[in-house]
Amino acid sequence: MKKPVFVGSAVALITPFNEGGVDTKKLKELIDFHLAHKTDAILVAATTGECATMPDAEHLATIKTVVEYVNGRVPVIAGTGSNDTRHGVMLAKEATAIGADALLAVTPYYNKTSQEGLFRHFLATAEATNLPVIVYNVPSRTNLNIAPATYKRLSEIENIVGIKECNLNQVPETVALCGDDMVIYSGEDGLVVPLLSMGGKGVISVAAHIVPETMHDMVMKFLEGDVKGAAKLQADVVPLVKALFSDVSPIPVKEALNLLGWDIGQCRMPLCEMSEQGRNALAEVLKTYDLSFHPQA
Repeated sequence: MKKPVFVGSAVALITPFNEGGVDTKKLKELIDFHLAHKTDAILVAATTGECATMPDAEHLATIKTVVEYVNGRVPVIAGTGSNDTRHGVMLAKEATAIGADALLAVTPYYNKTSQEGLFRHFLATAEATNLPVIVYNVPSRTNLNIAPATYKRLSEIENIVGIKECNLNQVPETVALCGDDMVIYSGEDGLVVPLLSMGGKGVISVAAHIVPETMHDMVMKFLEGDVKGAAKLQADVVPLVKALFSDVSPIPVKEALNLLGWDIGQCRMPLCEMSEQGRNALAEVLKTYDLSFHPQA
């Protein structure tokens, strides 16, 4: 049986930027916010954190800042994925040396690969570290899917412990093949409860930036047997989730945080700001939630 890196809600943390690079002061403020509002783990410098636009030195320095500031209070998962296996291995080694608690590795994008290539890619990452590795399957962004049979092979590698899964249709087959040898986390904020019903242990969440306690409580209610309560929380966040993915992520969540007073900067190009219409629609959705715990809600 594989041990979960966390149970509950991990935030797929955005990276706050300013003209000088990463705004480390704001980064620490975001961490304080999440630690105060039930977030169970921090995922740093992954895809929602715009790692694709971060040079290696900046990427690793951001991981180091978060690891040192969190200081063991919750698990810190470092994003080390790449479409270049050698690059991903280097990032995995460096994040391990920095002191991350676990790694998240996304499927290769653009050059893609075969299922055999996927297995070898993740095996190379696992062999580069003694940390738990979570593989990230997000076909809508990478145009590449990890097949359940490949998960089965990966589950036999000791330190590949989990999946951040966005293709929920294949979860039953994955569970049937892997059993307790893979911990599954939802990569879809709008489908957390269905994933939990198939044996999942939590969510790696974008919506947790806005409603961290709700995302935590949703998971815990379900795992404690309050299925009806969990389902209500899931239904309650549907409009927010739709708004947060109304444009290319993480554009809307960064806009939402700025609307709520966080001043975390904009996305790096090629991602650009939302249209005025999109921003106004997002602002209207935010008004329907109790967000009084944010700076300017």
